[in-house]
Amino acid sequence: MANRFRGYLPVVIDVETAGFNANTDALLEVAAVILDMDEEGMLIPQEAIACNVAPFEGANLEKSALEFTGIDPFSPLRAAQPEKEALETLFKPIRKAVKANGCKRAILVGHNASFDLGFINAAVERAGIKRNPFHPFSSFDTATLAGLAFGQTVLARACEVAGIEFDTRAAHSAAYDTEKTAELFSLIVNRWQELGGWDMVLRSQED
Repeated sequence: MANRFRGYLPVVIDVETAGFNANTDALLEVAAVILDMDEEGMLIPQEAIACNVAPFEGANLEKSALEFTGIDPFSPLRAAQPEKEALETLFKPIRKAVKANGCKRAILVGHNASFDLGFINAAVERAGIKRNPFHPFSSFDTATLAGLAFGQTVLARACEVAGIEFDTRAAHSAAYDTEKTAELFSLIVNRWQELGGWDMVLRSQED
């Protein structure tokens, strides 16, 4: 894995939020899927890790965003965690996987990845977390990759063209969208590998 992505471990992330501004709007859900690799260099998505997040103090809650996601930020049924606890729940297995794969850092994979990375970075800063496992600005964007591979940039449509089952009723849940994004990213990378890919062994020797 370290040789395939220049020392970075791809981790798929999706967030659900109460708006579009990472600095002012609440982070409400966050989920991650860590990717594994088999002996033939094929990516295999692992189980999703997901947390409901309590709005930080003074967070903005856009009514239109809540109506879109259907999330009630203050429902006791959510069992929401403060941002710091939720992030550490995600970061602990990510750090472990980074070390186990001989990688130097994780790199975020997301559908419109800059949005997810912006909210992760803002929450990390608010929580005062010193060891963010993710690269601070680099990412892999499946909207771009799906546009190249399948001619579609919307997640549901890209999955449809790729032959990945997608339940629109379950969409806009961080856990579900993360799982589907992980399937999509893995399929694109694996198809490239099947077409010949590139010689990871030779590249490793050169490095």
